[in-house]
Amino acid sequence: MKLPLRIFSDLHLGHKASRIGMVESLRPLFNGAGTVIFNGDTWEELSTHWRARSEEMLGQLRALLAEEGCDVVFLPGNHDPGWEGAGFIELAGGRIVVTHGDALLRDGAPWKREMLAGRDVVDALWKDHPAAETDPIARHELARMIAKRLPNLSHPGGRSIFARAFDAAFPPRRAIAMLHAWMSEGKLGAAFCERYFPAAELLVVGHFHCHGVRESHGRTVINTGSFVVPGPAGWVQWDGETLTSGRIRESGTGKTHMEPAKIRRKVIGIR
Repeated sequence: MKLPLRIFSDLHLGHKASRIGMVESLRPLFNGAGTVIFNGDTWEELSTHWRARSEEMLGQLRALLAEEGCDVVFLPGNHDPGWEGAGFIELAGGRIVVTHGDALLRDGAPWKREMLAGRDVVDALWKDHPAAETDPIARHELARMIAKRLPNLSHPGGRSIFARAFDAAFPPRRAIAMLHAWMSEGKLGAAFCERYFPAAELLVVGHFHCHGVRESHGRTVINTGSFVVPGPAGWVQWDGETLTSGRIRESGTGKTHMEPAKIRRKVIGIR
């Protein structure tokens, strides 16, 4: 992969609540990147409502990256589990791991209505795939299976913050599961690394739609947030020696740019 690597997640192209109206608005984010890694939930592969529009925007994204001369890697998320590959990337000799984040949770997205009603499906899949307890490739494949078996059947009714809050609050178990995941993200990330990637010092995820940096048990978990209301979205860059991270500023006119890095960590290892 050409350096520098630039990582984004959760574009949710075509989703009603995504703030990306035009793919062209993302062009400034790719300027100067050697490889762009989209860390899951790039498009709405499983949605019967939004798939056609989402696929069209995905094509526009590919064309834009080609114009910018960027290589591109798509990692799977619970909204787009069909991408090929192991489902994760290791950098710096395994000291940095990039994965969408649904594999951190036993049931992928415990706040989903479909997941709240489908715990028996999740239990059965785990029983049938015991290797997922210890093997990272098997674990990510199981996450894909769970996403495909329990896709979103209901969709948000609006894009406003009020509409999103109302959608998230019902049933109350959904809101509780969401809050618990947000509050425990650092611990979940550290435990995930301990089990599957013991050499990892830094874990880069999306999925939780909660931009920020968490420290837990000697490990750093960086969440690149989301382009879905209410956001915000962030970025991570790896140049072969130093990992930097910051926030994406979105203007009222739809333009985007990367704010100066707030996190800078030197990690020397095998590229």
